[in-house]
Amino acid sequence: MRNRLTWLTVFRTVAVSLSLVAFAARVFLQPVQEPSHGDMLSFAVIGLVYLFTLVYGLMLRGGWADRLAAVVQVVGDLLIASVLVFLTGVGDSPFTFLYLLAVIGASILLDGRGALLAALASALTYSLLLVAVRSRWLASPTAVGDLSLQRVAFLIGSNLLALVLIAVLAGYLARQLSATGGRLSAREADLKKLGTLQQQILTCMPSGLITCDAEGRVTFVNRAASAILGLDAAAAVAGSPVESLLPGALGVDAHLRRRELSVQTREGERTLGLTVTGLGDTEREGTLIVFQDLTELRRIEEDLRRADRLAALGTLAAQLAHEIRNPLAAMRGSAQLLVQGSSGDPVSARLVDVLLRESDRLSKLVEDFLRFARPPPPLKQEVDLEALVAETVEMLRADPLARQVRVETELLPLRILVDADQLRQVLINLLRNAFQATEEGGWVRVTLRPEDSWAELLIWDSGGRIPPAHLSRIFEPFFSTREGGTGLGLSTAHSIVRSHGGNIRVSSSPQEGTGFLIQLPMRD
Repeated sequence: MRNRLTWLTVFRTVAVSLSLVAFAARVFLQPVQEPSHGDMLSFAVIGLVYLFTLVYGLMLRGGWADRLAAVVQVVGDLLIASVLVFLTGVGDSPFTFLYLLAVIGASILLDGRGALLAALASALTYSLLLVAVRSRWLASPTAVGDLSLQRVAFLIGSNLLALVLIAVLAGYLARQLSATGGRLSAREADLKKLGTLQQQILTCMPSGLITCDAEGRVTFVNRAASAILGLDAAAAVAGSPVESLLPGALGVDAHLRRRELSVQTREGERTLGLTVTGLGDTEREGTLIVFQDLTELRRIEEDLRRADRLAALGTLAAQLAHEIRNPLAAMRGSAQLLVQGSSGDPVSARLVDVLLRESDRLSKLVEDFLRFARPPPPLKQEVDLEALVAETVEMLRADPLARQVRVETELLPLRILVDADQLRQVLINLLRNAFQATEEGGWVRVTLRPEDSWAELLIWDSGGRIPPAHLSRIFEPFFSTREGGTGLGLSTAHSIVRSHGGNIRVSSSPQEGTGFLIQLPMRD
């Protein structure tokens, strides 16, 4: 209603302005210099209409836009039309069409019934004007033509018929327009709901979604994509090349429905599984890229493959150690008998001593193999993990390897079920490795904190000397990059952590250092 009243008010203003221009042109073009009395009255009526429109517009601006306001506007239009018709000769007035406009306005504001009532009111008002002027009850300032009884009856009948027909037609069109507008509003509301639902789906979906135009520029990024790629705000990347976010995403063979892509983000390298689909039938309509973060999944798969390899190697190591230990014991016993039966020959004594020493070293290596291949099951007890880590670090501060290294700790109190001796063995192994990898003046940091359902223990050093090609093999038995190393320390640590139901992972780079992350379950 408010929109209809506003538009009709604007229409009235335009119509009155055109009428003012027409009157002014007629006054200035007529040979008589001074305007007539009727012209002056017409100008006065136009001024009153302007005033009425201004007051009515202020009332609409103040919020008065109900059915009563529509009735007031229709009645005002009828009065304006009647006054102009009276001032311009009634029967010969060129402004009788204003009654038709009033009826059309009533059909827009008050539907069909209001239009019919406005038509009857217009016909009645026009008829009263004709009768009053013919009977000389009113005197029009403009010359009035023939107002015989027959002509008056004709004018009344023709105007009544025209007004009623216009009212019926305008009412029908108003009803159709209102029904169409209602359906259109309902469709707009449904479309808005669908748009809102689509936006909610795109926002809440766990997969990352990026759309780009035909030139490869980003047009939309959902919340999951921003989280996976580490973007501060999706709006900040709108318009940027999609290759800057997903290098190589558009250059892969389009026939591959599913592919993997490695992307460097602020949180490190991510492995993404993505699908690239064209929007529409042609590539000109843009591209849709949907992807998931497979980094953790690939890491778990690597852990499983590593566990399988370690299990197979452990079985082989156990069998070899078992086969070697018996003949080794016989060899050592024979060497001891040779010592007892030697006649003081220094050369023989020295050779036997070498034989005993090397057999002991070999025996220790076999024991390490057995410990790796068949680690004893952990005897779990509730342990103050903070105190255990602090004691181990404090004990290793006296290690010669730690004298030139700065050691820092950041430990939060945690109590979990672990085998304290086995976990201490893991800590000693990792810390000594960190001391050896750190140059003089470097530093080692030990961090303990809870994360979801895990207790995370991070042993970090500033060395960062593990080559990327060795990271995938570092927990394999017998693999060592240090001279004299057996390659069983990290393998044993891996086996102990896995036997506790946890995970151990490593990352290393010269810029970020080396970090061994141990995850132990908070609950057994």
